[in-house]
Amino acid sequence: MTKIKEASKFNYEMIIKENHLDSFGHVNNAVYMQIFEEARWEFITINGYGLNEIHKLKKGPIVLEANLKFIKEIKLREKINIETICTDAKSKILNLTQKIINSKNEICTEANFVLAFFDLEARKILNPTPEWLHAVGVKFE
Repeated sequence: MTKIKEASKFNYEMIIKENHLDSFGHVNNAVYMQIFEEARWEFITINGYGLNEIHKLKKGPIVLEANLKFIKEIKLREKINIETICTDAKSKILNLTQKIINSKNEICTEANFVLAFFDLEARKILNPTPEWLHAVGVKFE
């Protein structure tokens, strides 16, 4: 792989519901991971590499590392946008940035994920296939 020529940005909207909150009325810290994962599943499914494809090929994404930064509180019934973009791809590793943005266009949470493409049968990390790179919206020079 060479330098990323183009990376598609994906936007996924949702409303914060009661089941997302903790006892303080804040979005529960574990729920942020679920929200980010939901957005990633939408992104790859729309781009042709959803759960059915993963089960058929027995190859799919794994998260190797996650770093979340909580910037601004998200409130109940607030409409949010989860913005996802692949920021780097080297050898077998992809870096994905996701941001939760509120209706005032303020970044509330930023997450950086390190991902790899995994062979479910051989139990090892693989070089990404063209289909997988398409699914995460990456084109190379």
